[in-house]
Amino acid sequence: MSVKNYLIAFRPWSLVASTIPALITITYIYFIKTEYSLYINLLNGFLALLGAGIFQASSNIINDYIDYKHHVDKPESLGGGRMVVEGYIKPRSFMIYGYCLLLVGIALGIFLTFRSGYHLLWIGAIGVFFTIFYTRFKYISLGDLVIFIVYGPLIGLGTAYVMTNQLILDALLINIPIALIVVDILNANNTRDMIYDKKAKIKTPAMRLGLERAKTYYAVLIIAAYLFTVLLIFLNLLHPLCLIVLLSLPIAIRNINIMNKVTLDTLSDITHMDAKTSELVIAFGVLLSIANFIVSLLII
Repeated sequence: MSVKNYLIAFRPWSLVASTIPALITITYIYFIKTEYSLYINLLNGFLALLGAGIFQASSNIINDYIDYKHHVDKPESLGGGRMVVEGYIKPRSFMIYGYCLLLVGIALGIFLTFRSGYHLLWIGAIGVFFTIFYTRFKYISLGDLVIFIVYGPLIGLGTAYVMTNQLILDALLINIPIALIVVDILNANNTRDMIYDKKAKIKTPAMRLGLERAKTYYAVLIIAAYLFTVLLIFLNLLHPLCLIVLLSLPIAIRNINIMNKVTLDTLSDITHMDAKTSELVIAFGVLLSIANFIVSLLII
């Protein structure tokens, strides 16, 4: 057994999709702490960030196994979980690994429930449900909606709750921009895999849209993330300093240009577009978190 293979299996680089929303929320709670007179448990916040990463790691593996089982991911495919497809890890071991990670995430969630409150039970239950059954939603074109709900608003709500013992609905809204970009990670994957997904007879939004509109969809999601950030500032939910997220625009423009150039014959050119989109998630999310943190220091 190679430990390296098991580490590669859950695609560590992809975990920014879950950890960045948690980071944004942690810094946002400090930004609003005075307005809401909040008592903040920072340790719970970081445990929530860790838990979000563990849940995503388990989801990556469980759903890669399901894709393998249903012959969606094959050796000739451009993406997906390569460890089981290429025989580095036996399918049964791969499946057990995924569910063991899920159990670790559930155990951490139960621990945080005792440290915070019962509302985390239903928040966590939604996360567990979508972790196990995400692929079923993906196969009927609802994967984007699931990713949008979980990897942004739901993580934000849960992280805010364990830190404050309060359901802070603003934590849902301020994570919408990053959720839109995270959805684009999936859209990049689906666009890259559209030929193989068609052969597997599954329906993703990219397949339904067709290549040209899928490329437009990619750009629209990114543009919407920046516009929604401006709207949140206008609504006084974010501080104007959060406009520093505009410093991530060069990465956004680069990615949009790469997507715009691809054709059905050159889909291999976007083999790593999911990773490039994750770079935008990191840049956008870290800049937003820095802005929240700086402002929180100014209002002490």
